[in-house]
Amino acid sequence: MGQLAVLALRAVIVTLLAGSLGVQAVLVPLLASDLGGLDAEYSYLRAPLLLIVALTALTAQTVLVCVWRLVTMARQGTVFSHAAFRYVHIVIGAFVAAALLVFALGALLAPGEVVAPGVVLLTGGAGLAVLGIALIVLVLRTLLAQAVARDVEASLMRAELAEVI
Repeated sequence: MGQLAVLALRAVIVTLLAGSLGVQAVLVPLLASDLGGLDAEYSYLRAPLLLIVALTALTAQTVLVCVWRLVTMARQGTVFSHAAFRYVHIVIGAFVAAALLVFALGALLAPGEVVAPGVVLLTGGAGLAVLGIALIVLVLRTLLAQAVARDVEASLMRAELAEVI
């Protein structure tokens, strides 16, 4: 991986991490004060909505930290090792958790007339998209597993060849 690509990706990750921390530090309290003015009929939505927003930001932060670590491993040439699987598994879990949070948001908004039915449908589509990303990362994990297996096999063959020579 080229140095320019690594620096660009790290700049994007830092920016996204700062943005997600801003969401948690500034927007969640602002959202809490805005939701404080809800009708008594919809006041039950306040706490779950805030929790979903905060947890979704946390899942994004988790993915960003794991991607940072995987980029570091790629830069050091150690990404094709069993240690990388830990981070890939965490990324998959974070995306699944984010999808469940989006589905929970849709389920929370579905009853009553809080939002239009189309918004609930769009929320479900967004949850499905996030779940699709988790499946894509799962496929990439399979490719990583194949690459690690080939690397181990090549190392064994090099060792056998060294003994013969």
